[in-house]
Amino acid sequence: MIPVLYYALHRSQSMRVAATIELDDEERGELIRVSRSKLSSVRLAERARIVLLAAQGLQNQQIAEKLGIHRLTAGRWRERYLESGMAGIERDLPRGAPPAKVDVARLVELTTQTTPEAATHWSTRKMAAMLGVAPSTVMRHWQASGLKPHLVRGFKISRDPKFIEKLEDIVGLYMAPPEHAIVLCCDEKSQVQALDRTQPGLPLKKGRAQTMTHDYKRHGTTTLFAALNVLDGKVIGQCQQRHTHAEWLKFLRKIDRETPQGKTLHLIADNYATHKHPVVQEWLATHPRFNMHFTPTSASWLNMVERFFRDLTTERLRRGVFTSVPELVTAIEGYVAHHNTEPKPFIWTKSARDILQKVIRANARLSSKQNATLH
Repeated sequence: MIPVLYYALHRSQSMRVAATIELDDEERGELIRVSRSKLSSVRLAERARIVLLAAQGLQNQQIAEKLGIHRLTAGRWRERYLESGMAGIERDLPRGAPPAKVDVARLVELTTQTTPEAATHWSTRKMAAMLGVAPSTVMRHWQASGLKPHLVRGFKISRDPKFIEKLEDIVGLYMAPPEHAIVLCCDEKSQVQALDRTQPGLPLKKGRAQTMTHDYKRHGTTTLFAALNVLDGKVIGQCQQRHTHAEWLKFLRKIDRETPQGKTLHLIADNYATHKHPVVQEWLATHPRFNMHFTPTSASWLNMVERFFRDLTTERLRRGVFTSVPELVTAIEGYVAHHNTEPKPFIWTKSARDILQKVIRANARLSSKQNATLH
């Protein structure tokens, strides 16, 4: 009995007594209002209750047991109120280590004007090691500055001396097509390969992506000639073994057969020599309803059929398995037929003036870069 009494007496004498909080009526009323208000955050209401219980003479351990919190939490907000009053408990404590300061100007300069050793571009980890910060910090500042070092975009500025004339001609056909006429965007998707995989893959299932071997067998190629109707989005397609002027002429005859005879035809095509072959020119001279419009050199993006070719590649060809050219041709013809059941035209929105201004800006930037390199 004596040891227990001694332990209790010793514990009561050595236990630290928390500082006393005294409140006037105004302070008490404010704390009560905050602790009961539905507009107060849960954390702030809890801190107000801690201070009110401390003002009643309760120790930190007693407050912790009453509110279901840790003793150190009660002590922390008691001290904060004693130091700063209401402002002390309204302001959150800083968490973790202070964030490392980053020289954003230097970060941007390194990203845009230098490259890391033995690499072509910066990664978040390489830049973080260079500046002594976390990779997430680098990423945050890159995003804020609109920097994406991991991406590169291809470009080619047309040097066609008649660029403006051709641009206005083609965009004019898109945005204001002539009456009683059909505008067709024509091109070839050449050397489409019939690729077969060396081993059968596994199908898609829950928790596992579809699998496909990286290597393949080639079974030959075909060329798709396509003409996209700008008005309704329908496509006239024809697969042929080669893509010489003879095949192009054969495709023109197919267009002639499958379009209303009373309509004038405006065909948009690139500057491939096949399209301008003398034999083709002779045939066009005897078929005056055909009017050719050629895109500027290095400006195939002006031809809207390229968008259809992209969809064909991503939706049907890229992951397709074809054991022969006839199987590939059947797949392409099936895709064209399916597309024509519910065709949707591609809407051209950029005016010739907007495109021209963009090209002028690109030329100016490229010229300034070349001049800086020369000097």
